[in-house]
Amino acid sequence: MIYDIRHVTTYAYESAVSFARCTLRLEPHDGDGQKLLSHAVEIRPRPVTRTARRDFFGTKTESITIEMPHRHLRIDSRSRVSMSRRAPGRTTPSPAWDCVRDLALDATSLGPASPIGYVFSSALVPLSEPVTAYATASFPPGRGVLVGAVDLMHRIRNEFKYDPKATVISTPLKEVFEKRHGVCQDFAHVMIAGLRGLGLSAAYVSGYLRTIPPPGQKRLEGADASHAWVSLWCGSELGWIGLDPTNDLLVENDHVVLAVGRDFADVSPVDGIIVGSPRQKLGVAVDVVLVE
Repeated sequence: MIYDIRHVTTYAYESAVSFARCTLRLEPHDGDGQKLLSHAVEIRPRPVTRTARRDFFGTKTESITIEMPHRHLRIDSRSRVSMSRRAPGRTTPSPAWDCVRDLALDATSLGPASPIGYVFSSALVPLSEPVTAYATASFPPGRGVLVGAVDLMHRIRNEFKYDPKATVISTPLKEVFEKRHGVCQDFAHVMIAGLRGLGLSAAYVSGYLRTIPPPGQKRLEGADASHAWVSLWCGSELGWIGLDPTNDLLVENDHVVLAVGRDFADVSPVDGIIVGSPRQKLGVAVDVVLVE
């Protein structure tokens, strides 16, 4: 499958902004069944500097500086990716989860794919006894790590309600877990907290999810989604497996990986600082169009 992806981020400021410095994480991942064919980002007003690098997790990031006074900022990212990923079955045999836990601690690499970087708590995913207890029900001793993770994903999908009005980016994990309401970011954080509480290595993945309109209806422009899910290390043979607790799916070709980190703070598509306006209005539109 080949997709054209357009991700437009707009900011409207209450008063003029005299200076902005932003970090962009908008270039889709290249590897693991996903091939980046092209990528470009248009920014208005035009930055005076644009500097690209790769962060610790291997994500291509771009730092921009805007010194022209402005009331509006538009970041228009366009990419083309080829997808050839195959997910394992939900009951695929895998090593016992407690063995995988012990193997992660024996890792000798500190590279972005090493499981050791994703086994500890992080800024937005603290370890929590109630969340660990919740996850423990899916992982009796000796159970296969993938089967256990699929069970936990399924429970989150059934027992938590998708509610865009229930949380904001800064809503604490504790509150999300207690209310059982939230969005994809929240469900990914809850699942990661549960897995890490058991000593398993779990990463946060940001990206895109292709949506298909109901039969007989046109695909709405800008209606596809920025999305978040979980990647779990299942041992050296199976490696990293993607799980989407919002939709109870093993990740395959409708999920396009943008960035990987410990939690949302590591992968935000656009973040930074501005000088000059106390309030702003954010708009995001995403299109994921099947080309071939």
